[in-house]
Amino acid sequence: MNETEGTLAISTHTHPAGPVVLRLAGELDHYTGPSLRRAVEDVLRSPGTGIVADLSDLVYCDSTGMTVIITAYHRAQAAGSSFSVGGLSAVMTQLFRVAGLDQIFPMHSSVQDAVDALGRK
Repeated sequence: MNETEGTLAISTHTHPAGPVVLRLAGELDHYTGPSLRRAVEDVLRSPGTGIVADLSDLVYCDSTGMTVIITAYHRAQAAGSSFSVGGLSAVMTQLFRVAGLDQIFPMHSSVQDAVDALGRK
């Protein structure tokens, strides 16, 4: 059996309202998780910067991927930043809720909702 690594593309842009949006496209798992860790660490070099993870193009996320997202949330909190996710598909929303992630960090139906929520803090 040949094991293939998943692919994850991460693009970063600053939303006009201020937070940095990390758009994830593809699969978040054991192989691709380190890419997200590095992207979050890069953003957190600017203290106080809010992060919104745009998961609208995330097609797969395993338990390792969930752990990376939880760790990103905790690192942002420790750095005095905010972290939330937006744009989850119905399947990913259900997966995250079953895993209890909605009890750990804010989940929003769209990136704009996540950005708006950060602005209300």
